[in-house]
Amino acid sequence: MAAPSTYRPAPGTIPDEPGVYRFYDQHGRVIYVGKAISLRSRLSSYFQDITALHVRTQQMVQAGARVDWTVVNTEVEALQLEYSWIKEFDPRFNVRYRDDKSYPSLAVTLNEEYPRLQVMRGPKRKGVRYFGPYAHAWAIRETLDLLTRVFPARTCSKGVFKRHGQMGRPCLLGYIDKCSAPCIGRVSAEEHRAIVDDFCDFMAGKTDRFIKRLERRMADASDSLEFEKAARLRDDLAAMNRAMEKNAIVLPDGTDCDILAFTQDELEASVQVFHVRGGRVRGRRGWIVDKVEDVTTADLVDRYLVQIYDPEAEDKTPLMSLVPREILVPELPVDVAAHETRLTELRGSNVSIRVPQRGDKRTLMQTVERNAAEAFTQHRLRRASDLTARSAALAQLQESLGLDEAPLRIECIDVSHVQGTNVVASMVVFEDGLARKSEYRRFAIKGAQRDGESLRVDEVRRGEGVDDTASVHEVVSRRFARYLEAKEHGTHDEDGKPRRFAYPPNLFVVDGGAPQVGAASDALNELGITDIAVIGLAKRLEEVWVPDEEDPIILPRNSEALYLLQRVRDEAHRFAITFHRQKRGKAMVASLLDGVPGLGATRRQALLAKFGSVRKLRAATVEQITETEGIGRVTAQSIYAALHDVEAPPMGAVDPLTGELLEPDEAPHASDQSKQLGESQ
Repeated sequence: MAAPSTYRPAPGTIPDEPGVYRFYDQHGRVIYVGKAISLRSRLSSYFQDITALHVRTQQMVQAGARVDWTVVNTEVEALQLEYSWIKEFDPRFNVRYRDDKSYPSLAVTLNEEYPRLQVMRGPKRKGVRYFGPYAHAWAIRETLDLLTRVFPARTCSKGVFKRHGQMGRPCLLGYIDKCSAPCIGRVSAEEHRAIVDDFCDFMAGKTDRFIKRLERRMADASDSLEFEKAARLRDDLAAMNRAMEKNAIVLPDGTDCDILAFTQDELEASVQVFHVRGGRVRGRRGWIVDKVEDVTTADLVDRYLVQIYDPEAEDKTPLMSLVPREILVPELPVDVAAHETRLTELRGSNVSIRVPQRGDKRTLMQTVERNAAEAFTQHRLRRASDLTARSAALAQLQESLGLDEAPLRIECIDVSHVQGTNVVASMVVFEDGLARKSEYRRFAIKGAQRDGESLRVDEVRRGEGVDDTASVHEVVSRRFARYLEAKEHGTHDEDGKPRRFAYPPNLFVVDGGAPQVGAASDALNELGITDIAVIGLAKRLEEVWVPDEEDPIILPRNSEALYLLQRVRDEAHRFAITFHRQKRGKAMVASLLDGVPGLGATRRQALLAKFGSVRKLRAATVEQITETEGIGRVTAQSIYAALHDVEAPPMGAVDPLTGELLEPDEAPHASDQSKQLGESQ
């Protein structure tokens, strides 16, 4: 790590104007982006006595190797430029809002033909609309139980839905009118989606029209002397009102606002936001924020307003898809006017940011603060062990392996194959002891270079090569050749995007023992790279192998260092197996169908896309195969014959039922002929 004084800008060279600055590490990677009203005063604060800085700020300035800046005209321009750079470079030391996954949400799977209402936890999925999160899963189930009286949408799993469709009768919910039973065709897909759309509108706060519609239908039924129907509608109306009461009215009708609160310590902060729409609390969401600097609550509000109200963000709830008219915060950011200008442009009408002082909004703010404090208490209990364990693991690795510095970036490769066929490899990356999945890479092994001799894939399959060691050699050579290329031409391409493999690891791990480590070390030596530590982790005894050492390093079984290496190795293995299965499935389809007349690469790809695997394709009938685009009946029969090892039908066969001569694309398979004859008899 470099001393900050070695790259401190010369006095008087930093302009006293608004702008955005970037810190870079020794490899040219952007590690921090910040904005300032005065670049001079802001950057000077980083180069004071290092012991007076925040702990994470100390790490950042020590990891840095240079700093540059861009001057802009206004605070709004600085705000926009800073956020665009944070999205582009993903700096590791910037404040990040990490979604709190501890709360369940009510999810609507709009990406399915028959959308399902369900409780869902974990990361947000594309094509699914979320409401919440809620404090407890039972709260969602109670809400669903009430609302399915009025909006009888599907809540069952795919297996239950398919099973009842095959049985031809609905489940219990279908019999008691809490499901419209699309599984048996009681409603069409369009009618069911209309029910789901109404449910989503109700959950999003558009409740008035549903209440009025039920009241009008109840009055009409009563006037028509249909008292049973009127009583049922009355119960539906009561259920809807009870569901609405769960989100109690806290503010006057028509109030749309987000209420934000924080609880923090010197390392992290807990964020809670309540979404109020139409005067009711419609949802709640939480984040945990890593603090890089000794930031204030106003600074955290500033980060929230920039990152969360982003129209291009992928992980957003429906309640966050639109900027509210009002945002209530515990403290105002320094450049509040710039934020209001930006958010007003996004919304298309005025947006105000203010601190509530009294009344219902202040009371609700206190409720949000209590929720933030509770969430932070739970997080700190988990964090106490996590941070300690990660720090101990990195320190133990540094000491045990004799490294000059802690291995903040660890890369690991694993090779996967079946008896030398479909050889693939994976590379996973861990930074600060945590997986960085955006840096993962996959390799399709085409050949390897070992001891100056080229090994072809077919030779490896026949056992004529060194197999795993040759593959390891190839992967390491390819990975670090790209690193050397990036080092020569710059870490970013002509468009300003970071090049792949542009940054070296502090520690490179190979899944294997001494032969695999030797292959990786040889590859690095051939490329002239001598400053990267290489080790191997053997599965049998969990031994750590180092190049050119006869005996392995034995880490204590209960050491955090060994646990970290095992997590890295297991993640590489999982990633490689996943890729191998995908590649193997495609290869099996291709190999089994080689030689089928009229079946080229495009049609094989269409078959794979439709059936997904050889097992499903083998289980399909000729008629089901013909449903694939571009596959006629004769081709389908040939495919069926190839998969079941039977004789394909002759061209121009006779239909056994009609006696007519079939065209080549209509001739049935021999097994189909016997089946049809048996049915006709």
